Amino acid sequence: MRKEYDFSKGRRGAVIPSNGKTRITIMLDDDILEHFRTQAEAQGVGYQTMINAALRESVGGAKGRAAADKPLTAATLRKILREELQVA
Repeated sequence: MRKEYDFSKGRRGAVIPSNGKTRITIMLDDDILEHFRTQAEAQGVGYQTMINAALRESVGGAKGRAAADKPLTAATLRKILREELQVA
């Protein structure tokens, strides 16, 4: 290892940016967070994804309503992953 490293051209943040998403910090009540974590575990999805869907539904977005109407199944997830991997 070197004694000194040059970080003058270094940048903070994710190595691969996530298009269409922004990382934030948010304070939620413990009972709300526990509710989403429990529901997410039962449905096999991420709790942050569920919170996003609930927020989208509350503002009237079509994507949020579609996601909230039916749970994500393994078959649907496989289909989505195949489509995304072909694009990448």
